[in-house]
Amino acid sequence: ADYGKDIVCAAVSSIATTTVNNIIILDESIDFKDKSGMLDIRVIKDTEINQKLLNNMINMLNGLMNQYPENIEIRNEG
Repeated sequence: ADYGKDIVCAAVSSIATTTVNNIIILDESIDFKDKSGMLDIRVIKDTEINQKLLNNMINMLNGLMNQYPENIEIRNEG
């Protein structure tokens, strides 16, 4: 990505990958698809672990969105 967007892209990728991998390793309670730069996470079983990790991910992404509003958009569908 262009300068300025590359750091946001790397941060989002790192946050999302770490969160998804931790949930899968710890309790396998989500299903996910990564398509065209959009991560789709579906909660299969609501657990304390996935709630904490997903809330942490959302908080970190919201922090990035506040710093770089032109480079990141967060959608919560469902």
